[in-house]
Amino acid sequence: MLSDIESREIQEAIQAADNALYHLQNARVYLNKASNWGIVDILGGGVITGLFKHSRMGDAEREIEEAKYALQQFSRELRDVSGYSSIHIDELITFADFIFDGLLMDVIAQSKIADAKRQCDDAIRQVTGIRRELQERLTY
Repeated sequence: MLSDIESREIQEAIQAADNALYHLQNARVYLNKASNWGIVDILGGGVITGLFKHSRMGDAEREIEEAKYALQQFSRELRDVSGYSSIHIDELITFADFIFDGLLMDVIAQSKIADAKRQCDDAIRQVTGIRRELQERLTY
C-alpha cells in the first residue's frame, strides 16, 4: 500500500508526463504538417508553399521548446518517486534554419523533419511507458 506522500509524488509525476506528452504530440502534428508542405514544396511548390512549411516548422519548434521544458519538469518529478532516479532524455530535437529555398534545401529540410518526427515519437514512447508504470503503481 502506498503512503499518501508516495501517492501524491506519483500523481505529480503523471501530471508532468501528461504535460510533456501534450507538447510532444502537438509538435508531432506540426511536424507532419511541415512534412506534407515540404513534399509539395519539393514537387514544385512556390514561395507560398515554402512559407506554409516554414510556418509549421516554427510551430513545431515552439512546441518542442515547451516539450523540453515539460520533460525537465517530468524528470524532476520522477526523481521524487521511489525507484526512479532520473529520466535521461538527450537533446530532444534541434532545428536548423533553412535560409535558402531550393531543391537541395527542401530535401534536407524533409530529412530533418523526418528525423525530428522519429525523435518525437521516441520521446512519446518513453514518457508513455514510464507514465504507464506510474499509473500501475497507483493502482496496486
